[in-house]
Amino acid sequence: FFTPFNIIFLPSFFPQIKPSKPNQSHYLISQPTNQSINRSSKPLIITQTHAMYSNFKEQAIEYVKQAVQEDNAGNYSKAFPLYMNALEYFKTHLKYEKNPKIREAITQKFTEYLRRAEEIRAVLDEGGSGPAANGGDGAVAAKPKTKPKDGDGGGGDGEESSKLRAGLSSAIVREKPNVKWNDVAGLESAKQALQEAVILPVKFPQFFTGKRRPWRAFLLYGPPGTGKSYLAKAVATEADSTFFSVSSSDLVSKWMGESEKLVSNLFEMARESAPSIIFIDEIDSLSGQRGEGNESEASRRIKTEILVQMQGVGHNDDKVLVLAATNTPYSLDQAIRRRFDKRIYIPLPDMKARQHMFKVHLGDTPNNLTESDFEALARKTEGFSGSDIAVCVKDVLFEPVRKTQDAMFFINTPDGLWVPCGPKQRGAVQTTMQDLAAKGLAAKISPPPIMRADFDKVLARQRPTVSKSDLEVHERFTKEFGEEG
Repeated sequence: FFTPFNIIFLPSFFPQIKPSKPNQSHYLISQPTNQSINRSSKPLIITQTHAMYSNFKEQAIEYVKQAVQEDNAGNYSKAFPLYMNALEYFKTHLKYEKNPKIREAITQKFTEYLRRAEEIRAVLDEGGSGPAANGGDGAVAAKPKTKPKDGDGGGGDGEESSKLRAGLSSAIVREKPNVKWNDVAGLESAKQALQEAVILPVKFPQFFTGKRRPWRAFLLYGPPGTGKSYLAKAVATEADSTFFSVSSSDLVSKWMGESEKLVSNLFEMARESAPSIIFIDEIDSLSGQRGEGNESEASRRIKTEILVQMQGVGHNDDKVLVLAATNTPYSLDQAIRRRFDKRIYIPLPDMKARQHMFKVHLGDTPNNLTESDFEALARKTEGFSGSDIAVCVKDVLFEPVRKTQDAMFFINTPDGLWVPCGPKQRGAVQTTMQDLAAKGLAAKISPPPIMRADFDKVLARQRPTVSKSDLEVHERFTKEFGEEG
């Protein structure tokens, strides 16, 4: 009799094992025949549960053994229902399995057999002879060797694959976001590392020969609003590569097995479009810690597929970069974390970066701020994130509009514009915005330029959104696993 560990961790176990048929002696604790019902009732309930649990496992293995034999023999119409029966028993077995390591291993095998069954079904539906088995145990996870039809995109699953790829096509960023490296304030180390991974390999491929290979996976982590997604936009703008921007909603499906295929198709499309970049925002929603109580079976399968694809086994992924962002790095599964070559901390902006952000967000909006005003604003916003500063400037941009709405006096400038002014200003006319609009002068009304006082008014009521405890968590993660950006 074998344990679950004997089953799961042998590389090619299913075609080799010879399980005996389910027998009571295998899973029921022997009880003396003269035991009373009262004494035996409780242990009997427990052992019956174990009997049912063990029987599902053995039935699944028996079906897989038969399926592999038929698969290797080319009898795909017989292999398909056997695979499906095995999957049903494995799925039921997982409901009773409590050991997280065994659950993870079984789930991984479940995914492999599900994928094989889908490959066989796709070929049978097309009326073909089926996937060519490569013999031996590896036939279980073998890929169909039939050439896909035009329009299948190389996915190998025919019409179904085409539909999945069509859904993922919206993730391709076809228009540049128009965010330059210079628009990203600070983060010099992060920008340099990304340039080494994205720009140099495309423009100067001769630099990367021998053992010198570009970085393949970046994890950007830090408090919310520090510019992780903004940095990804700069990468999309500057890189001469196909850019895929996805989130959990793009990769999670309500249909069993479809989420893994979406992940697989995403990476396959990226390889076909190389050089390419896959940006996964909020990756923690897809790759949280395994073994948690609230983890679903579908979530585990997605994580397994992401791990397999990022490992790149059997593929040349030198020209595919995976870029991911998260606000909660500690929630990532450790295996996912290890897949990222570079884990870069995106901290709150320093004083120089904040000063630059005020200028960038203000843009060419009329204002009378001086360089010393921008320095003073940067000092007053210690602890603000890039998002906080953007919200602050957006609020300030409305201050001239509010002044115009409340103004009781306007002045008519030489170029014919009506600008709010004080009652004692020379040439002031007592009127309101509504009165001017009623006279047909709405297009001539112009808000006043932004002043330093407008910023002071807004900052008096605004607070930073990132707490000290949030920063401590990210700084601790940086010391353990990451590097400064």
